[in-house]
Amino acid sequence: MITAIVFVKADVARIPEVAQSIAALEGVSEVYSVTGQIDLIALVRVRSHDEVAEVVADRLNKVSGVTETETHIAFRAYSQHDLESAFSLGLD
Repeated sequence: MITAIVFVKADVARIPEVAQSIAALEGVSEVYSVTGQIDLIALVRVRSHDEVAEVVADRLNKVSGVTETETHIAFRAYSQHDLESAFSLGLD
């Protein structure tokens, strides 16, 4: 399974509608409204790199109100447990 994290800039007046349209796309598992330089983060979970291109380039980028995207491909996933261990000071 390939996970892509897509940063989305959108027409500010249409963020909720843009988010809902993106969330409805096949291959998009979650969409978050966020603060900062971007407006939305979409998580794309598919089986191949070709499918990432289909979801992002062929569909997500064409959602009305999307003005810019930046896509990051995840190499590894770490569970909450793994993250807690990584930052543990060993003071149990």
